[in-house]
Amino acid sequence: MKSSIIDEDVKRILENDLPWDVFRGKTILITGASGMIPSYFLYTFLALNDLKDMDVKVIALVRNGEKAKRVLGSMLDRDDVTLVCQDVAEPLEFDGRIDYVFHGGSAARPAQHKTSPTSTIRANLVGTFNLLDRAVKDKSEAFVLMSSSEVYGQQLKNKDAERLDSDDSKPLNAITEDDYGRVDTLDPRSCYSEGKRAAETICACYNAEYGIRVLCPRFAHIYGPGLALDDGRVQADFAANVIKGEDIVMNSDGSSVRAYTYVADACAGVFYALLKGDGIAYNISDNNSIISIRELAEAFVASRPEKGLKVVIKAQIDGSRSYNKVSFIGLDGSRLEALGWKAEVQVGEGTKRMISHYEETGEK
Repeated sequence: MKSSIIDEDVKRILENDLPWDVFRGKTILITGASGMIPSYFLYTFLALNDLKDMDVKVIALVRNGEKAKRVLGSMLDRDDVTLVCQDVAEPLEFDGRIDYVFHGGSAARPAQHKTSPTSTIRANLVGTFNLLDRAVKDKSEAFVLMSSSEVYGQQLKNKDAERLDSDDSKPLNAITEDDYGRVDTLDPRSCYSEGKRAAETICACYNAEYGIRVLCPRFAHIYGPGLALDDGRVQADFAANVIKGEDIVMNSDGSSVRAYTYVADACAGVFYALLKGDGIAYNISDNNSIISIRELAEAFVASRPEKGLKVVIKAQIDGSRSYNKVSFIGLDGSRLEALGWKAEVQVGEGTKRMISHYEETGEK
């Protein structure tokens, strides 16, 4: 559901000095189009039509048509959008040529990794095979796999708690695109991590054998408008608490460290990697927002000080929920920053924008 916050975000994305004209007259397939990150790509391409008369056609693939209508609203009534409702693991039901694929159709909610591991891994493996086959057939110009920081697994080195080095530009011990850690292949929770890992390898294979341009942006922990408040990830839980005027009660000590990046900055980062980069893998991560989960909770509380909320650590840890066991996922975004990208929205502002979006739209 769009809001003035999203409109401002999209305007800011398009203000980046990028060769946007390459998309003129192109057909773009976006899978998982009602999800937070994919929806921002949809909004951006439609804004290109509105502001620059680009004549872009967007194919929005979703599994749940009712959810798509609720989330995307009037966007689906536009002549430059075609809604396709199907499972991404099935062959694509669209007859026209596709110039660019943005593949974000994947179960991202942690609860689904526990309850539906088979469908989670199938979307990433079978879905990626199907879409790449179609991209080869159509001679598509690029294939973008929306990957994840979870491909890095558990890093073998003990990560330093200190955030930045002496020049305040690069996080100490942050994970680069070449750092691969341990993933327990027999843990069903690994369906998402291993699914993304395998999907990246599939992309690399198609690039080597068929010459198709592939890009695997590895997202840090993304937050902002469009994230369902019942998603199950902490950034959604914390936002829901603040909106309802509840203290944030944490089920852990909150010491785990993550790289949090605002969704509009993440979307802009992908465009930088696609339009200015020449590699396959890029961390989409704000070097200045590698913080603990507790610090994130405190930022959400601080976004609405008038509510007088506080962060509470639960006395007994809840072991029934499906948490990622990795304690440090701090990504180094230096490779992306070298292309000219820079995150513009820090956590303090980003949490305020996220809350404002839900207050404006009335989403529950």
